[in-house]
Amino acid sequence: MKKIIVTGGAGFIGSNLILKLFKEHPDWTIMNIDKLTYASDTGYLKPLRDSERYYFKKIDLVDRDEVKDIVKTFQPDGVLHLAAESHVDNSISGPEPFILSNVVGTFNILEECRQLWQEDEESWKNNRFVHVSTDEVYGELEDDGFFTEQTPYAPNSPYSASKASSDMIVRAYFHTYGMNVVTTNCSNNYGPHQHDEKLIPTVIRNAINHNPIPVYGKGENVRDWLNVIDHCSALETAFLKGKAGEVYNIGGNNEWKNIELVHKLCDFLNEEVGNGPDGDYKNLISFVTDRLGHDFRYAIDASKIKNELGWEPSTDFDGMLRHTVLWYVQKYK
Repeated sequence: MKKIIVTGGAGFIGSNLILKLFKEHPDWTIMNIDKLTYASDTGYLKPLRDSERYYFKKIDLVDRDEVKDIVKTFQPDGVLHLAAESHVDNSISGPEPFILSNVVGTFNILEECRQLWQEDEESWKNNRFVHVSTDEVYGELEDDGFFTEQTPYAPNSPYSASKASSDMIVRAYFHTYGMNVVTTNCSNNYGPHQHDEKLIPTVIRNAINHNPIPVYGKGENVRDWLNVIDHCSALETAFLKGKAGEVYNIGGNNEWKNIELVHKLCDFLNEEVGNGPDGDYKNLISFVTDRLGHDFRYAIDASKIKNELGWEPSTDFDGMLRHTVLWYVQKYK
């Protein structure tokens, strides 16, 4: 049995990833490490609770002693490290948790794995650490161009700066120690079970409750949207096929201005739910003061992971977005 640690496995992406890995790899035992913040939801993994192949441990990665204990006890063959504080607005109002979780937490789990795996030549060669990061480390783009793996880092928020810092630590562990690490940088995820604070759930929740739908600035900021199912498939591919020391950008090839996406969500709500004010949920859109340090555009060039590892997004955006809308309508009504 291969033993895998997934950090942040009670989060939106982590829980989807665990369900996928559990189903597709019956010879894997999975340890879910999560400190259970407000954004965690253990209920999504309830079907696995009685399995002898799934374990959960409530741990804050900032606690080095707890991290050391679980790594030495479980002795993982691989780690997929997703645990992170990730909400940009929260990082602006209170940056300290982001530095602790994203920088110190990453160092702790990385260093404990290094110490364990270096004890055995075979483990050092074959055991892998996948560090899951974000396209926000690259800063912002204007109307043209895409982020590639060679794009210089230029983070503009405390959140993206903390993730950039953790990326650099992981990079150093490959170049200094030769550790078998892979880093991924993804675009905006969407899908059912995402926390309420994110854009798509916020739009749907406010709309069906006939509250103002907040849109930063003029809604001109552009994001590349990636379904969580596609992202988990890419992470699995990077874990199994990626080359040690490499970085792989993961995107949906799916750019939308924020205001265009909000309009699309409102159109789906008009069709599926109705009862919008004056017949249209778009009448609830309210433009609000722009976020501090709000990057204009993110767009991923995912050609490297496609050409080298054979991965590309496969879900239909309209179909999956409508499915997501209907899931949140059931949750909020």
